[in-house]
Amino acid sequence: MRKHLRLLALMLACLCRLQAAGVLKCCLRAEPQTLDPLMVSDEAAELIRYLTSGVLIRINRYTQQPEAELAESWAVSSDGRELRFRLRAGLRFSDGSSFGPEDVECTIRRLTDPQLHSPVADGFRVGGQPPVVKILSGREVAIRFAQPLAGFERLFDQLSVVACEDPQGQRAVLGPYFIAERKPGQYIQLSRNPRYWKRDARGRALPYLDGIRLEIQPNRQLEVLKLVRGEIHLIQKLDPDFYPQLENKPGVRVYDAGPGFDAELMWFNQAPQAPIAEHKKNWFRNLAFRRAVSDAISRADLCRIAFGGRATPAAGPVSPANLLWYNRQLRPYPYDPVGAGQRLREAGFQYRGGQLYDATGRPVEFSLITNAGNRSRERAAALIQRDLQKIGMRVQLVTLEFRSLIERITRSLAYEACLLGLTNVDLDPNSQMNLWLSSGANHQWNPKQPKPATAWEAEIDRLMLRQASTLDRALRKAAFDRVQMIVHEQLPFIYLVYRHGLSAYRPVVRNLKPAGLFPELLWNAAELDLEPQSTR
Repeated sequence: MRKHLRLLALMLACLCRLQAAGVLKCCLRAEPQTLDPLMVSDEAAELIRYLTSGVLIRINRYTQQPEAELAESWAVSSDGRELRFRLRAGLRFSDGSSFGPEDVECTIRRLTDPQLHSPVADGFRVGGQPPVVKILSGREVAIRFAQPLAGFERLFDQLSVVACEDPQGQRAVLGPYFIAERKPGQYIQLSRNPRYWKRDARGRALPYLDGIRLEIQPNRQLEVLKLVRGEIHLIQKLDPDFYPQLENKPGVRVYDAGPGFDAELMWFNQAPQAPIAEHKKNWFRNLAFRRAVSDAISRADLCRIAFGGRATPAAGPVSPANLLWYNRQLRPYPYDPVGAGQRLREAGFQYRGGQLYDATGRPVEFSLITNAGNRSRERAAALIQRDLQKIGMRVQLVTLEFRSLIERITRSLAYEACLLGLTNVDLDPNSQMNLWLSSGANHQWNPKQPKPATAWEAEIDRLMLRQASTLDRALRKAAFDRVQMIVHEQLPFIYLVYRHGLSAYRPVVRNLKPAGLFPELLWNAAELDLEPQSTR
């Protein structure tokens, strides 16, 4: 009888597993630029990295607290320079190969290789030096930095551990899913990693889902239509246009998390190597010019018209939603087209018949690129064009397929100005090293500088390195407050609005816990499940 009961329990468990299994479907707005987890620089690739890679420490997007992942524990040395990790026992990559401290060593060696130019590497070069990795035992590894490293837990959240035998993470992964199939321009199919180490509170193996299908769909209207029809299960970043349309749709739920962590901004290309006219670079390097542009843009109109009231005027790089690091002294620049015109005259620009000319008699005109298909951003670009026309500037709007846009702003540099959003994957300033250091690849207005081009960029370099190397929370906050103030004053990025965190989903998705940080609905993907009828 006891044997029969055990058999029945096993059958019921199998039945529950079959009923719960299924494939979650959602969309990527663009083709990922890379599948190499150490080279990620775009949102689509970031999502795939998050779903497939293992990290030593993971920041829980819901609680904002660090949690042990591949490392079951860690300790910091008394001088704040060395981290000792004790790895979980018996872990394996998805291809069956064993995971150990050698893989951590290989990962950091490849990450900090100067020939790789990894966007993540800057945060690990403390004091300009890469860390030294020492294997202490079969389960322990020490990572020593040249200087004390603050906020290290959040830094390691971005470091995907790769296998020594598969350094680009194409075959062996440690995350809940692995890439089973890819059809460029169509979809990326993720399948359940049968060797994933996590289990739920009842001891059941995670993830619950058989897989996640990421369809490439840049058209937001079609994405929403797919959600309404039940062809996909969720939209992580819902455009404000569609929020009221979906509020009362049967079978759909919408969620507004309020002002989020991501900002909409524009910037001018100041890179010396950029293939654009030199006189335009001179305009873009002129603080009076950038300040006039900022003053001429009505942020209130952007919030009201472009984002349907679901945005807040922005003052700087950190949203007030980030309670830990927001500089409360900053205020959004007020709308002041009259003051903008006066500022331009004082800088040597001239007006003739309502058109603005520089001191050499050239008309002030430039192109502004943004990504096609994002209706809120396209409307924002049109409003910016309207506002700048009022101060005599002619702006040509150019919408590009997202892959082409990324190519221009990261490689060819063949653009004059750009309107885009920046996605924050963490709250700590150390996660933004590649953005603020003048040598960083994501220092968008003038990337990969051999030495700081301006005194204020050199000051930002010093401040970012200073806050990264002290364990004193108050000193870190003071340093990063100053970074925010410099960015606010110098306007290399003209911050426009903080978007609200909008999402939509079908209630057949179980265990959703919407979070403010990326990836908003998929951060706990290993725990997501589908109602049985939705898996057919």
